[in-house]
Amino acid sequence: MSGKVLVCAGTLLLAAVLPLGVYAQDLTDTQKAAADAAIAIAGSGKSAAEPKPVYWKNYFRVDLGLTQAAFANWAAGGYANVALNAAVDLKADYAKNQASWNNRLQMNYGFLWSADKADLLQKSNDRFYFQTNFSYKTSEKSKWSYSAAFDFKTQFSNSYDNYKRDSVGKWYGDLKSGLMSPGYTNISVGMEWNPCKWFKLGLSPLSGGWTIVTDKSLRKTYGMELLPQYADQTDPEGYMYKSALFQLGAQLKADVNLLVNDNFTFETQLVLFTDYLKHPFEWTRVNWDVSIGWKVAKFFKIGLDTWLIYDPLVEIDGCVSKVQFKEFLSVNFTYTIDHKKDR
Repeated sequence: MSGKVLVCAGTLLLAAVLPLGVYAQDLTDTQKAAADAAIAIAGSGKSAAEPKPVYWKNYFRVDLGLTQAAFANWAAGGYANVALNAAVDLKADYAKNQASWNNRLQMNYGFLWSADKADLLQKSNDRFYFQTNFSYKTSEKSKWSYSAAFDFKTQFSNSYDNYKRDSVGKWYGDLKSGLMSPGYTNISVGMEWNPCKWFKLGLSPLSGGWTIVTDKSLRKTYGMELLPQYADQTDPEGYMYKSALFQLGAQLKADVNLLVNDNFTFETQLVLFTDYLKHPFEWTRVNWDVSIGWKVAKFFKIGLDTWLIYDPLVEIDGCVSKVQFKEFLSVNFTYTIDHKKDR
């Protein structure tokens, strides 16, 4: 009798516990499913999040070139010399929707020391050039934009030529140019055509700016006009000329910035200007710059830079309308930072 009782009790206990186990298992499965769903939702939210837009792209490059020569009992002759050249190139470009804003600052400076002029540093390169340009596309997919631009150009220090020694042995020369002698400013408005990433053409039917010459002795050289009260002078002094000349005309600017590969770059800018106020379309001021770079190692670059200028107002050796040309070949230590910045 007691055995039957034990069997019945065990059966009743199993019947009571079994549903609880099934219920607990169902609860565990439900919780796990809920947790998996939460993780999936969180993961899908992360993957669906869009990256922050990038509006700014910044660029910085510094070049430093050094050449040196020394002689000891050298039958062919020669003078020990040292040449140092430095260049800095800064860019900050902004682009959002149909608007873009491009800024660039270029600075170059170099000097030469030679044993035959042991106490004299001769300047070999000097340039300060700032450009800023705002453009707005005529439509979202258009290659044409409305544009407004400003640029400023001058140099850092005085340049001399035809060096001689005075009675006490100090060097002196003929002053050729200096800080803000000349200085060029220009504002232009018009249209810009940008058919591809590496080419841009600006057409500005309205372009005006000042040529500034602060040094009185250089004002005639750079085409400044006589002050009205001295207009009848046959051999005017420097102070009799105006310190600035305003020009208003049309401008065409073409820019090519070509990255052939990671190591070779080609860049050029051509600017043509004609003056409405004096001799419109009879003469054109030309500025043509070319820069070629070949990176031969991680931090070393061979560079070739040329500058061509034609300005009928500038007097050179007593003559006007001469073509000016400068070429610069260098092997430089170069360091570049090129990155994008989130805004």
